[in-house]
Amino acid sequence: MSVKPIVAATDGSEHSLQAVEWAAKEAVLRGAGLRIVAAAEMPPRMAAAGSSGSSLGGVADVLTRTRDQGLQAAAARAAAAGPGLLIDTDVLEAAPAQAVTDSGSGALMLVIGSRGAGAFTALVFGSVSRYAASHAPCPVVVVRDVPPSPHQHVGVGLGDVDRSAGTLTFAFEEAALRNASLTIMHAWEGPSPHEVDEETARQLGAFLESWRSKYPDVTVTQDVVHGHPARALVGLSARADLVVIGRHTGHPDRPGPGPGAVRHAVLNHAHGPVVVVPAT
Repeated sequence: MSVKPIVAATDGSEHSLQAVEWAAKEAVLRGAGLRIVAAAEMPPRMAAAGSSGSSLGGVADVLTRTRDQGLQAAAARAAAAGPGLLIDTDVLEAAPAQAVTDSGSGALMLVIGSRGAGAFTALVFGSVSRYAASHAPCPVVVVRDVPPSPHQHVGVGLGDVDRSAGTLTFAFEEAALRNASLTIMHAWEGPSPHEVDEETARQLGAFLESWRSKYPDVTVTQDVVHGHPARALVGLSARADLVVIGRHTGHPDRPGPGPGAVRHAVLNHAHGPVVVVPAT
């Protein structure tokens, strides 16, 4: 196919099925195909190809069967959400975190649910989602609660302006695709006199002029916030269909929480889908 596919990972849990449904709708919106992948989480020292007469082999068979049933359920969910959508399903044989992360190679985006079906389902943020958001080669969407009706709004967190091109491109493209407005938020903690806030807003506005010219149909609002970046972005997520954040290392001499801590906090507490865009 000429358009890169969207990849969605599933383990059969409701959270992952919700993510697959979201991915299917995104694929329809973009005219792309959907590839659904699944991997079985085997306990340590257990291989999927255990001997059929052993208890270990029996457990492995159950886990493998659960994986396959989850993949079938996900394909059915995607087909219902996107009639006519081209859907492929693939079994991943490696450990889930690495296998799912690698499956994003060559994809438009990798879509994952915020929780899993394993023994630690009660954790707010699954280990596979965390690993993929930190290491995948493509944008990673972690789907939490999806709003019942579209807000027609996209939010983007802007930290280091000098390395924000990929993040801004993704955010503007999403807003244009959805006919949505866009809020660009820059937040930080620490002492900040009023005149500093005003100068930051002025510099941000000047920086965004070229982007406004490139996307004249996107209504853009900039929001300079003096406060914790993660808290500000979580608040923004309550009124957005999607929040976009970048993935890159920060400056060691810059005060405030590091980008990894901000990213993890947003993914833990956001009220809707969050996409993490790797640095380009």
